[in-house]
Amino acid sequence: MSVAAAAAPPEDRARRHILVVDDDKRIRTLLTRYLLAEGYLVSAAADAAEAMARLADMAFDLIVLDVMMPGESGIDFARRLRREPEPLRSAPILMLTALGETRDRIEGLEAGVDDYLAKPFEPRELSLRVAGILRRTIRSDRPRGVTAVRFGAFFFDLEKGRLLEHNRIVHLTTRESEMLTALSLEAGAILPRRRLAQRAVDGKIESAGERSVDVEIARLRRKIERDEGGPRHLQTIRGRGYRLWVDEMIGEDEENGSTP
Repeated sequence: MSVAAAAAPPEDRARRHILVVDDDKRIRTLLTRYLLAEGYLVSAAADAAEAMARLADMAFDLIVLDVMMPGESGIDFARRLRREPEPLRSAPILMLTALGETRDRIEGLEAGVDDYLAKPFEPRELSLRVAGILRRTIRSDRPRGVTAVRFGAFFFDLEKGRLLEHNRIVHLTTRESEMLTALSLEAGAILPRRRLAQRAVDGKIESAGERSVDVEIARLRRKIERDEGGPRHLQTIRGRGYRLWVDEMIGEDEENGSTP
């Protein structure tokens, strides 16, 4: 297989989010920097407990997992993920093993990892392994190919970040558009404030602050709700976060006939 055929094209890398789990800070930092340079979004964790906390907050397109870690090993962690409900059960995993440790590779594959890479490795080989897994297991950023949603008199185009009310454009700030996109992608689900506070900045995930989320949600609610005291669509779930109820989720095959 040629390098050109194996490498993921730029459009496949866009917004693909990778979780790096390794207790070695130096390796963790090198992996993060390299994958960021490749165009991926990257988060990192030092052990299985920290990784699980991150997985509770967001979905990842791939987990790069070291086999040797203090506490729960990478193999045991992979086994645990495969017993979890979706989407954790199907989360793609690239396991990092020691060179020549055939037993680790076999146990990792039996635990359900998608591929393995022996350390030390060349950055280019890492890139090819990551691209290969993503090609085989890549999930759409939008559930069931959703590109837009309707709720009440509103139509929200997820790709353009554009909100229409009766074919009239409703101005959204960048943060309002980001949060409405996140809520629309998981319509009906409760999104915690800490997740809504996260945003991608130069390929890294940063937090805008949970306190700011309430202010931004209030502004967004003024634009889409007739009764802010009794919102129909953008609801507050006390102590848990926010939820968006939509009337229709529009997929790619419906888009041409449904878009205003």
